[in-house]
Amino acid sequence: MSARAALTLGALAQRLGAATGIPILAVRLPQLERLAWERGRGAARRLERRASRAFAQSAGRVLRAGDVLAHDPGSDVFAAALAAEVRRPAAPGTDPGARTAIARIGAALEASLQLEVQAGWTNYDGARDAHAVPALLQRALAHGALERERFAFFSALGHELRTPLASIRGYLETLLKDDAIDPHTRRRFTGIAYRESLRLSRLVEGLFEISLLDLRPSAGTAARAQLASVFDAVRDATFDAARKAGATVEVEPPGEACVAIDADRLILVLVNLIENALKHGRAQGRVRLRCRSREATARIVIDDDGPGVQPDERDTIFALGTRGRTTAAGTGLGLALVRLLVERAGGLITVGPSPLGGARFAVTLNRTHGAAAAEISSTCGVMKNSTSSLVCER
Repeated sequence: MSARAALTLGALAQRLGAATGIPILAVRLPQLERLAWERGRGAARRLERRASRAFAQSAGRVLRAGDVLAHDPGSDVFAAALAAEVRRPAAPGTDPGARTAIARIGAALEASLQLEVQAGWTNYDGARDAHAVPALLQRALAHGALERERFAFFSALGHELRTPLASIRGYLETLLKDDAIDPHTRRRFTGIAYRESLRLSRLVEGLFEISLLDLRPSAGTAARAQLASVFDAVRDATFDAARKAGATVEVEPPGEACVAIDADRLILVLVNLIENALKHGRAQGRVRLRCRSREATARIVIDDDGPGVQPDERDTIFALGTRGRTTAAGTGLGLALVRLLVERAGGLITVGPSPLGGARFAVTLNRTHGAAAAEISSTCGVMKNSTSSLVCER
């Protein structure tokens, strides 16, 4: 389909009438509004005309002859209605379903304009949307944003599953390659690998329990984690990463406090934060994990002596796909997952300067009084190149 003229949004509503179930694609270019403020309406109009041509061309390579494009002059939103009566692929691999179509159009626009593109889709319902097309398009954009966040979230979960896998592999490789390991150390390493395999299994089983569509704590679930057991497991899980970095991880036992979060999720949070500190910290550096307990809350603090986090990045580093100014490898997903897990448990995570000279990540969780639902056993005492200082500040 070649490029075609677009209808106005009002004309699109008249064209669709009382129909239902028609997929609506929406694309927004935020730069248009910013350009109007910064350089005037003339510059914004020129970019809008260029964007209109690019949108029509991009859509023309994806949509059918009966589909409809729409755009109001002066708006930063472009729309398409998949209204063709017969929607069969013209050739294998060209099925213009809503999700596929909006992905292809959005990618083509980004490549053509070299600008940020926000895209999404939803279904048209004549009874609800015929007189509220702007709200319809906002719903499509919101749906698209939610889909992208959910995809990134589950990608982050997959990424985080590598931590216990790497721990298991590291200990098993050591056991296989070194026949001189004494029986006590061999049993200790085997126990750590076994416990990490159990944690990995629980994480996989609970993978779909966490959803960006429902961030409320689970009703009727009284999750409890005993901090002493969690800290032991975190020390064991990060030992190999600390050894490879030549760094020291100090774990100060937190006493008998329990907090309102699933133990496996808290382990994932703390392991992620410590390994993040090891990755971005200085060579042969220092990382410290400790807890400050109060009557109603427990504040878990991870300090390091690395370069720290710049003030202008202390909020953005928790966004999906965002990374701070660093040369270390990474996906920008781990800290987003950490924040999601903490906030889902009703907690709070912050970052600021550390007295050690680097960054301080602080996780505040509600305390629970009573025994934890399940205690995590530890087969490992104080690890080499690691310190337990037996201090808990109250």
